[in-house]
Amino acid sequence: MIEFWFSSTARSLVGVMPIIAVSVLEGKRIDSLPGFRKRLKWFLQYKPSLRQHIKQHKSTHHDGCDAFLLAIPSEERLRRMLTYILDEEEFLSEYGLRSLSKYHEKHPYVFEKGSENEKCVTYSPGESTTGMFGGNSNWRGPIWLCINYLVIEALERYYHSYGNDWKIECPTRSGKMMNLLEVSEELARRLVKIFLRDENGKRPLNGDETIYATDPHFRDLVLFYEYFHGDTGRGIGANHQTGWTALIIDHIESIAKARKDE
Repeated sequence: MIEFWFSSTARSLVGVMPIIAVSVLEGKRIDSLPGFRKRLKWFLQYKPSLRQHIKQHKSTHHDGCDAFLLAIPSEERLRRMLTYILDEEEFLSEYGLRSLSKYHEKHPYVFEKGSENEKCVTYSPGESTTGMFGGNSNWRGPIWLCINYLVIEALERYYHSYGNDWKIECPTRSGKMMNLLEVSEELARRLVKIFLRDENGKRPLNGDETIYATDPHFRDLVLFYEYFHGDTGRGIGANHQTGWTALIIDHIESIAKARKDE
């Protein structure tokens, strides 16, 4: 199904979601739960079809003890998915992951059911271009911080299993190889860039509005928009979305700490 979403029809976040369903179970925790350990052993023995979703490895956290990675995509499919996700001509924007591949900017997905009932999905990085859902929400290109946050968390978990030697090109076709922790840090860096001032004192989230760069009373006012333009990082929708968009604080703190430790 992963290949189906990425190659045969619309290339959307629907195809990215399987990456998020991942967890790492430490061997010591499993040993403290004998009932769970017994059932896990039974599944591994009698349900071989599930083994592709469970990878046993040495933990990177607890002195190399055994741990289990539980994930939907196999190692091969994870690599195939990331090839699309980390492609700047597909999902990877300078400011995070788009909700729809940029591929559809030039190659709209068209669904036809009869000669008079054609539906078209195109890459729309900013405001919604359709009246669906009230016309005030757009999952056809913009960057949604909540989903980006979950993808970053998931990549960190995969890293605990695959380690430093498992690398992938990031961005795709760049020739730059990264392990999955480095990929997660790169995605976080791009998200944080939305909120940082550039060389002209402007934050991408403010778009062409200059008051936030020139007026001292507005200079340090940072708005938490609902979602962000897929190409420019401009804030769109509600500008007080201090629910999921406030998750950016976690990434800002992590990046600041890493710089301090350098």
